Amino acid sequence: MKKTVKKPAPAATATRLRVVLAPGVFLGPGKAELLEGIAVTGSISAAGRRMGMSYKRAWQLVETLNGYFRAPLVTAATGGKAGGGATLTPLGVQVLARYQAMMAATEAACATEIAALRRLRSR
Repeated sequence: MKKTVKKPAPAATATRLRVVLAPGVFLGPGKAELLEGIAVTGSISAAGRRMGMSYKRAWQLVETLNGYFRAPLVTAATGGKAGGGATLTPLGVQVLARYQAMMAATEAACATEIAALRRLRSR
């Protein structure tokens, strides 16, 4: 029987940041979560599973991300006896850190207004 992997609960955030780097070139929460998952797990497939994403889709996003920048954000080694795996390059670490910093600044800037909107919600 195949084991089902549940997607982790989404972070308790009220904002979603999607950065348009150029026409048709976007960096948002999904791609950032994939990069973070690769950093944590050392695997593109494991990072995709954590998100409820297929291996093929995770690889497609990695290829897309690698094509967005002057150098790859993720490097991967094929499996086999040595095991394979994936890691963020120094540029990948920098891109993820900058996105996370923008996300934190966005949340901080919007916190007061979000709290006010929540108070206005019907119960």
